[in-house]
Amino acid sequence: MAPTSSTLAPAPTRPAPETPGHPGRTPSSRAPGRRGSRLLALDGMRLVAALMVALYHFTGRGGTISASWGVSPSRLFPGLSELTVYGCLGVQFFFLISGFVICMSSWGRSLGDFFRSRVARLYPAYWVALVLVGAATFVLPVVMHPLRLDEFLVNVTMFQMPMGTPRVLGVCWTLWVEVRFYALFALLVVARGVTYRKVVLFCAVWTLLAVICKGAKTELTEQLVMPDYAPFFIGGLALYLIHRHGGNLLLWGLVAVSWLLGQSSATNGLWQPGTHGDFTRDPHMIVLVVTLCYAAVAAVALGWLRWASWPGLALIGALTYPFYLVHEHLGWFVIRVLHRGWGLPAWTTLTVTVSGMLVLAWLIHRYVERPLGPRLKRGLKAVR
Repeated sequence: MAPTSSTLAPAPTRPAPETPGHPGRTPSSRAPGRRGSRLLALDGMRLVAALMVALYHFTGRGGTISASWGVSPSRLFPGLSELTVYGCLGVQFFFLISGFVICMSSWGRSLGDFFRSRVARLYPAYWVALVLVGAATFVLPVVMHPLRLDEFLVNVTMFQMPMGTPRVLGVCWTLWVEVRFYALFALLVVARGVTYRKVVLFCAVWTLLAVICKGAKTELTEQLVMPDYAPFFIGGLALYLIHRHGGNLLLWGLVAVSWLLGQSSATNGLWQPGTHGDFTRDPHMIVLVVTLCYAAVAAVALGWLRWASWPGLALIGALTYPFYLVHEHLGWFVIRVLHRGWGLPAWTTLTVTVSGMLVLAWLIHRYVERPLGPRLKRGLKAVR
């Protein structure tokens, strides 16, 4: 989700405000969101997050993937599975990065620009992934049963989760979380023009509402406020403000509170006290992984990773979204064919599967996202 150039909002009539936390320096002296200043380290982190999730799906859980391997992955990858069981936290890592990137890419954009960029970014690859996975369910229904036509068509909208419709893509529940974040940020911040004060207020109010709604535990507030995932988006937003304007006690306080709440929600959601055996998680490890995710994005915010300037990271970042969409179910299909059908060794099967999904992601990016994304964006702009 790379930022694109856009017309900046009209300059205020009063003198430019000083950068919070750094008197005497204006925000324009740090303009990281413009063309030519892409934060390539974030692209690398996005791939790390996607690989965390993929390895969790392939080696860090039971259920369907055990059926694909023919045995629990913990027996095939005894050391690896003890680590990849924490790979599901790559989703929280994604949300943290998303808060940073969305704040960066929306600065100076209108609500229409924001809407068009999100639609053009999300839907082309998503539609192709639906077709590929949907077709695979007919070829090998022992891995995943095909949906009815009406259920598949609801999935085209990306609103299958609130509609209570079965999912074609297992990972699409995270897209629904992202869409709700986009909607909140667009309506409450982007619609009025993104500024430092508005983002800070948004973060503070959302944090308070998340805590209140966590205690209320009603379905409506869960859907609107997302108390389990809000801290990660808020942490990313605050870290971008630190990157753009410099750190101060208020911003670091928002980051600290978001980390405290985020590690709590992650631990409560993933740790099951009293459980033993395969795929159990240590609560201390959950806190450590969440902390490392925050530390990685904080390093970007502070400019410590400017040295990560390899141009190939931009392509890596572009492959992350299509890879994330297709890897789970198609990966299960490939594993079943290669390992159980053709008898390839487990490690060879895992390597070929991950590599194959990356190649497929490149094909989707090259022949779907690159030509169709800009056309879709232009087409939406032509609507009056």
